[in-house]
Amino acid sequence: VALGINENLTAHVARHTFGVNMVTSGISMESIAKMMGHSNLRSTQVYAVITDDKISKDMDKLMQRRETKETDQNKNKEDGK
Repeated sequence: VALGINENLTAHVARHTFGVNMVTSGISMESIAKMMGHSNLRSTQVYAVITDDKISKDMDKLMQRRETKETDQNKNKEDGK
């Protein structure tokens, strides 16, 4: 209860929470697999939960890349390249 957890915390729940938190923090699957002792990335991919926040951040990255690319293309046109 000190951590604000109102259910029985088992080793399985703690491990799953750790895995999901690492994925949502942007840690690579390879690093998570090593940290969790997985020899196969398929075991680690169980924790790759797609959250609305993750989708939103990824979309923001995509839009930023697109805007940068368009800016670079426009600059090249202006420079005659």
